[in-house]
Amino acid sequence: MLMTGIADRGKAVGRSDEGQVIFTDGAVPGDVIDALVLRKKKSMSEALVQRIVTYSSDRKTPDCQHFGTCGGCKWQNLKYEAQLKHKEQTVKDCIKRIAKIETDIVQPIIGCHSNLRYRNKLEYSFSNKRWITDEEAQSDQEIIDNLAFGFHKPGYFDKIVDIKECLLQDDLTNQIRNFIKSFAIQHELSFYDLRAHTGFLRNMIVRNTTNGDWMVILIFGYNDPEKIKMIMDATHLKFPDIKSLNYCINDKVNDTIWDKEVLTWHGLPYIVQSLRNIKYQIGTKSFFQTNPIQAQILFDVAVNYADLQVNDNVYDLYTGLGSIALYIADKVKHVTGIEEIHDAIRDANVNKALNNIENATFYAGDVKHLLNDDFVQKHGKADVIITDPPRQGMHENVVKTLLELEAPRLVYISCNPATQARDLALLSEKYETILVQPVDMFPHTHHIECVAKLQLKSAQ
Repeated sequence: MLMTGIADRGKAVGRSDEGQVIFTDGAVPGDVIDALVLRKKKSMSEALVQRIVTYSSDRKTPDCQHFGTCGGCKWQNLKYEAQLKHKEQTVKDCIKRIAKIETDIVQPIIGCHSNLRYRNKLEYSFSNKRWITDEEAQSDQEIIDNLAFGFHKPGYFDKIVDIKECLLQDDLTNQIRNFIKSFAIQHELSFYDLRAHTGFLRNMIVRNTTNGDWMVILIFGYNDPEKIKMIMDATHLKFPDIKSLNYCINDKVNDTIWDKEVLTWHGLPYIVQSLRNIKYQIGTKSFFQTNPIQAQILFDVAVNYADLQVNDNVYDLYTGLGSIALYIADKVKHVTGIEEIHDAIRDANVNKALNNIENATFYAGDVKHLLNDDFVQKHGKADVIITDPPRQGMHENVVKTLLELEAPRLVYISCNPATQARDLALLSEKYETILVQPVDMFPHTHHIECVAKLQLKSAQ
């Protein structure tokens, strides 16, 4: 069977001799494979690669030693040029099939500045029961080291793949992680048991910026001041340039720390990222684009599509920490941002003050509730609306409100081409989609960012 493309969640797709669509992991477009069907449905089947008969010319040797075990970066065995081609085609397929729009409006995808070490945030987990590879399981050799400090194995909440080197972030993250693991083993600090919910060392978050700032958050399963002091002091001594060194006690069943206090051990409780002339203060719980260099490219596309004028009144929906709102503030009369997460709005106001911006206003709340007639009456009719919703796209009530507001220009940023296309179809009642620009933010993954330029039909 010939694999012809890429489907949802990075699976390769092809057709059987009978014409049925088949999805599988482990293959790339252009491979000819023998496959074992695991699950069969009326319209499609899921299969397991048993043998690659002919290798695709687009195949390459993965850079990462953990490829195939970690579960991330699934496309490392596919040449980057081929990744971009298939991502662009995915956008075109969604635009044509879901939005019913001709694909000539889709612009050539903008590739990433670097397809390695592009992330500014990674989250690691400790485990006292690491993932055992197939090779280890089949070997007669006794497994001695059962501790892991790395990433969750996809599909397994209680198994962690031990990572020696990750290529997603600057190498300092590997140095920090490997040092902490060695130190913990040397001093017999317990690794977390994800089933029993016991153990001292639980998680670690590492963030950095293109400014050269680094942040580390160590998360412990329980409070032990002596042990905390020992490992925090050792980390600071080994890596004195970490600008923000923090810790958190998480005694809950789940890993989230949104409801937990993060305490600063050394330095500042934030790091700073600059985009163009705007500085963003990123705290321990702040959301920010995980690929800052591509984020600036994405924002520049949005600015260009918005055709901003000095007297424009702009609404920025799903504003996050105000990243786009602050980025465009010097180009317009006023920008008003709405975001559901209250912590993000607090960050937005901090960054507003940091940049001495006076023509931006931020509100915390659900867009579908806040964006109404009263809101418009208070803040004035929008000349431009920028919307950047989560993966599920905009709520139908938000789409309905946008149709009622009739802003002359609308820019839709999305991390999911399928839900974006669905919303573009709904907006077509009053808007024409002029251009769609795919931007690759996450090489070696199936994720795609898209910016769509819409214009009110009556304004044409």
